[in-house]
Amino acid sequence: MARRTRSQEKILSTLKGVSQPISAQSLYIEMRQEGSTLGLATIYRALDALKLEGAVQMRTLPSGEALYSLPQEDRHHLTCLQCGNSIAIDECPVHELEKQLHTAHQFKIFYHTLEFFGLCPQCQGLLSATS
Repeated sequence: MARRTRSQEKILSTLKGVSQPISAQSLYIEMRQEGSTLGLATIYRALDALKLEGAVQMRTLPSGEALYSLPQEDRHHLTCLQCGNSIAIDECPVHELEKQLHTAHQFKIFYHTLEFFGLCPQCQGLLSATS
């Protein structure tokens, strides 16, 4: 692992204090409030480098926005395409597959995500009410 820059260390420190995944822009605002002078482009570069070493995990929302967090237990979600609401699910059907892929391809897996897209009960009700 390469030595981390001061920018990368500051970002990791800020991410430790955040309770949920955060966008780069929100991370920039959070760090500004803490007195950091890092620019947004520097934050993006540092997040990218941290992602490539597995120190940060990224999740892309249907809107295209990327959210960053420290790698935790595998993340799995049901995401509503209408309202964008995400429901975390605890079950993980792919741990065995992950082991098989690592063995078969010698691929170093840092983490995985599993996301299902559809409509939440509330949005289903809104659609059926308007049809």
